[in-house]
Amino acid sequence: MSIRILLIDDHPLFRKGVAQLVRADEELELAGEVSDGASGIALAAEVDPDLILIDLNMKAMNGIETLRQLKAAGVRGRCVMLTVSDDERDVLDAMKAGADGYLLKDMEPEELCARIKQSVGGNVVLDASVAGLLAHALNAPPAASHSDLTEREREILGLLADGRSNKEIARELGISDATVKVHIKHLLRKLNMKSRLEAAVWALQNPQFRQALQG
Repeated sequence: MSIRILLIDDHPLFRKGVAQLVRADEELELAGEVSDGASGIALAAEVDPDLILIDLNMKAMNGIETLRQLKAAGVRGRCVMLTVSDDERDVLDAMKAGADGYLLKDMEPEELCARIKQSVGGNVVLDASVAGLLAHALNAPPAASHSDLTEREREILGLLADGRSNKEIARELGISDATVKVHIKHLLRKLNMKSRLEAAVWALQNPQFRQALQG
């Protein structure tokens, strides 16, 4: 079954290029393409895509607000930002709004297709330069420390940091997907974080957590 993609981007040339790229990949299918956030939210409800690629800087409704409204509407599909901005604030805002990934538009076409497939599989997808950028931004500890997590929650957070999907975590730990989701919900609340992406990057860049996990 093909992975159905919805594109929300107000740059016609770029949007058409990505649409063509999606159509050329046998594992992907274009569910739709729109030039603004409001139309994207409406179309997402209609076509129920597996993944939504969202531009950041759009007129009327920007990508972050579009993302927030998509999440509030309960969209099932993964939401990945695809933008030219590698600004630290933009990346953090996207993470806190619930983005499942943050990719830059200068990446190679083949890599974009590969990242789309990884994201639909449940993995966190970050541009390499963005991951490095977040090291400084997330250096400060969250409201709660990893010591407030249960042993199982620490295990799951470590696997999130390794880019594992819920199914992979469940298989690794011998528990159900539903149980993994519950643990993730609890650890996000304890760490005062909004998304698994934010938690994964924090864990990756927090040496104390990594040491505690290995210990």
